[in-house]
Amino acid sequence: MPPAQRDFYEVLGLTRNASADEIKRAYRKLAMEYHPDRNASGDATERFKEINRAYEVLSDADKRVAYDRFGHAGVDGAGGPAGFDGFSSFEGFGDIFDAFFSDAGGGRGGRRRGPARGADLRARITLTFEEAAFGVEKELDYARLEHCDSCSGSGAAPGSAPETCAECNGAGEIRRAQQSVFGQFVNVSTCGRCRGEGRVITNPCAECRGRGGVRRQRQISVKIPAGVDDGQQVRLTGEGEVGERGGQPGNLYVVLDVRPHELFERLNHDILYDLPLNLAQAALGASLKVPTLDGDMDFDVPAGTQSGDEFVVRGEGVPRLNSTRRGDMIVQATVVVPEALTEEQRGLLEQLAETLGTPSLPSRHKSFLERLRDAVAG
Repeated sequence: MPPAQRDFYEVLGLTRNASADEIKRAYRKLAMEYHPDRNASGDATERFKEINRAYEVLSDADKRVAYDRFGHAGVDGAGGPAGFDGFSSFEGFGDIFDAFFSDAGGGRGGRRRGPARGADLRARITLTFEEAAFGVEKELDYARLEHCDSCSGSGAAPGSAPETCAECNGAGEIRRAQQSVFGQFVNVSTCGRCRGEGRVITNPCAECRGRGGVRRQRQISVKIPAGVDDGQQVRLTGEGEVGERGGQPGNLYVVLDVRPHELFERLNHDILYDLPLNLAQAALGASLKVPTLDGDMDFDVPAGTQSGDEFVVRGEGVPRLNSTRRGDMIVQATVVVPEALTEEQRGLLEQLAETLGTPSLPSRHKSFLERLRDAVAG
């Protein structure tokens, strides 16, 4: 039994009446804490996925309403309220009866099989960070089972055709009556000669050896939409293997592997950029060029910036799937203290130290106990 999912509000450390801004702030804090590139603990990856899933639901107004009303069933596609798939018709019950009674006394099993849907296939495509953000068209080579051109998928040699099975007379099943103290029972089983097909191939096709299909290499163009992320997949309907007995082909699922960026980390649709500052830039402020996904932009660092301060640049993140909106870019300041100084630099800093005196913590600085309480609450 799979482990029970935690409440999404609990995952983000929020109450159920949390505002959209509170949800976003909680997500950013936890996502940065548990990002696998920053956190080496064994459960960081799973926690990061859990945090992203919780934010994906609670940041979407419609999904949040469904979750508040029906819980996980409202957003995971399980349960009645969220579109229970279940049995779309009573045909599903027929398969259940077949499984139990195909070889038992009486019943439905062993009937001639109809069209069967082809198997689904899976392939992988590697994308750069930018390709995932803005979308791209990629060529994909893969192998799949296709109808044999020589026999048109019948499995019989050209000029011939499958023959009716003499064992079951085309029924695909064998019925045997048995007498017992309770009366007569009919045992129905799949025909062993034709394996339930009702037909046998006496003159098989030389190209496919009677299988009706051959494996061929195929190349297709795959359109990757803007805003996809690592591990997501694109479904290409009908690009899987061919179906048997005239059945529909399966689907091809393309799994996306997104390479990490050398400058940015992705947090859902937001991106995080670490901005290194020297002591003077942090204290005095500075006008710098900061990279974005669209190229460099002018960025003003305010005077008195502390290490760890965050600045949000709206609309410079990753585009949202099927939307014109984009996430934000979070610029996080990191004040870099030099490890080696020249004599001149050391002298200047010593003069500065004398004029500054002993510093006091800013009012916004949290004590150890406050940070510990925040960690426990989060």
